[in-house]
Amino acid sequence: MQINRSVIAVHDGVRATWAEVNLTRLEHNLAAIRQRVAPAKVMLIVKANAYGHGLVEVSRALAGKTDYVGVAVLEEGILLRELGITAPIIVLGGIWRDQIGHYLQHDLTLTASSVERLEQIDAAAGEMGVKARVHLKIDTGMERIGIHYYSANLLQEAALRCRHVEIEGIFSHFANADSRDPAHARLQLERFNEVLRFYERRSLPMPIRHMANSAAILQLPESCMDMVRPGILLYGVYPSPVAPHAVEVQPALAWKSRVVYFKVVKPGHPVSYGSTWQSDHEVRIVTVPVGYGDGYFRSMSNRANVIIRGKKYPQVGTVCMDQMMVNIEWDSAYNGDEVILLGEEGSMRITVEDLAEWAGTIPYEILTNINTRVPRVYIAD
Repeated sequence: MQINRSVIAVHDGVRATWAEVNLTRLEHNLAAIRQRVAPAKVMLIVKANAYGHGLVEVSRALAGKTDYVGVAVLEEGILLRELGITAPIIVLGGIWRDQIGHYLQHDLTLTASSVERLEQIDAAAGEMGVKARVHLKIDTGMERIGIHYYSANLLQEAALRCRHVEIEGIFSHFANADSRDPAHARLQLERFNEVLRFYERRSLPMPIRHMANSAAILQLPESCMDMVRPGILLYGVYPSPVAPHAVEVQPALAWKSRVVYFKVVKPGHPVSYGSTWQSDHEVRIVTVPVGYGDGYFRSMSNRANVIIRGKKYPQVGTVCMDQMMVNIEWDSAYNGDEVILLGEEGSMRITVEDLAEWAGTIPYEILTNINTRVPRVYIAD
């Protein structure tokens, strides 16, 4: 899909703050991950609005190039089905009884984390005259959802009694695969492998095994098994500063805005709420229409930088809900000039890791907090 960047303008009612998502880079990242984990299958993780990149367009662009699609909640799965996505879709989060019929109606794969829930799925599928596709969730050390690894045989044996359920897969999730010391991750993998011996001991077909997230793909290739679940790595961001760059990926999202106001501020005149910043000399200040209401964290106040005309400038004063101010000292900037909040221009670059450091959080939170009122524009190289 080719979209001319000129469609983004201050005029014609188009918002002056937007995010560009590069579909070519997403395809490159997916191909690089596939090459790393082959012959394992790849699950496309598009939960949380595809990590801020846009659930609908990312799924349309990549679902046909992957083996499975993973979401977090039922509503995400239903939306994808309504959009015509035909790939297998699994909802990885917890479910409750009243939701089961909706899963079956929309041909969504369910996660079963307990014997009770599995039996409820079996009963509902029997009443509807369908076969439910289920993946068993094993907790090997995350303590979130999933039956404990030391009780997993109860869930596995219950599955053998079900008549309206196909146990298609079995999975777990790493808590510390992005750590410099992978000891706990290796312990989790060992526990999961012990759970899987249930099928070997009974000479039963092995379900699809999956456990590897982005960090494990990079650091624990032995955990890739039958399928992997890349999240942030797919979007071109490494899961932690210590994660090895075993797969070459490129950031797919740039966040941009425009100068909407320019003024000269005299020395001793504080800027924005709380008067947290002022200059001891006359400066030029520009206003940019982006704020914490868009996901540009207030905690980045007086810490962040932006790029204007190929040069970095500091954000000054408290970030407002819808606007923020930038000190360009005595340089020139004009209304309509592009402001790069996240991305690159020439040799200048602002990364999602930079934003996370300024905000005191992690890259995941930066990306997923870019508000839906920030329009996404999809481009291709």
